[in-house]
Amino acid sequence: MIGDGIGVGIVGLGGMGNLHARSVRELGADVVAGVDLVPEQRDRFAEEFGARTYETHDELVEDEAVDAVIVTTPNRFHEPIAVAALEAGRDVLVEKPLAHTLESAERIAAVADRSDAVCMVGFHNRHAASMAMFDEQHARGRFGDLTHVEANYVRRRGVPGPGSWFTDPELAGGGALLDIGVHALDLALYALDFPEIVEVSGVTRTTFGTREDYADPDGFGDNWDAEAETYEVDDSVSAFIRTAEGQTISLEAAWATNREESMDFRVRGTRSGAQFDIGDTDLRILEAGTAGCDHYADVAMTGDESLTGYTQQDEQFLQAVAAGVTPETNTVEEALTVQRVIDAIYRSSETGRATQLETVELEAGQRTRIN
Repeated sequence: MIGDGIGVGIVGLGGMGNLHARSVRELGADVVAGVDLVPEQRDRFAEEFGARTYETHDELVEDEAVDAVIVTTPNRFHEPIAVAALEAGRDVLVEKPLAHTLESAERIAAVADRSDAVCMVGFHNRHAASMAMFDEQHARGRFGDLTHVEANYVRRRGVPGPGSWFTDPELAGGGALLDIGVHALDLALYALDFPEIVEVSGVTRTTFGTREDYADPDGFGDNWDAEAETYEVDDSVSAFIRTAEGQTISLEAAWATNREESMDFRVRGTRSGAQFDIGDTDLRILEAGTAGCDHYADVAMTGDESLTGYTQQDEQFLQAVAAGVTPETNTVEEALTVQRVIDAIYRSSETGRATQLETVELEAGQRTRIN
């Protein structure tokens, strides 16, 4: 088994923490410890996995049975947990985004660079069947040169309820962009092989979260009360990203907006294009030719539904841990690039002007040195 002999500790025992725990257990790892502030969460985790549980991550990091740590807490706490684990020589998988701010993400990256431990970031949609098939076709040159990516992660109504950490800027760092838009953005940058970004333009909006008449037909935000808590995060974003080589990305992400929901991901190439839903198992390739007569050709590919992005991602993490080598994908450097673009989108929205990424990197570096 991939994870045989690896002791895993989970920090954050909610839905994501339990998902990872079950995944790594299926891959042969031992779930030996967990951390959560909520006693009931700790009790349920201990019962299901037979693991020791703690109230603080410092206790877990000191547990000698823990070889690797998976971090699934609110974004603000990624840095102290990941840093403590890396400094103790524990391998780390931290859920997306890398952190709640660019400055915090840079500090994690600096520690990861100094550490001999493995550090990966949880962008699981890269490992879905649709993207795996796209990668292989792209490697074979089927798409030619990639020119543009349209990335959508849009809910018609899906704002987490006021009072959750998702709508608290101090805990989350942002709203829809940092929660779900980050998935679409990472996938777009990954598809283009993380090109040099030169300019970012974006607009974030807070339209629905403060409305008393907010309609929530699916009950996504349980017990909605617009006046119950402060709501100061974005619930939608539109952004445009330009690379040094002329490639472009258009990004649409929303917790709520008056349009149909969409996780549509489209890639344009000079030879053919690709289309799929983020995280899905199907891939559609769009081509045109002249054989016989001028024609369009649509090719439908269906992947193995049993292979999920989470499972494939956790498998690659455990493989890196077992081998003691730097992972080839989901790297901290890639996650830091994603964070820089997110920061640039927020800056562009604040100023009403396009943001040059070099400026963002310089300013972020100055802030990091001051801190």
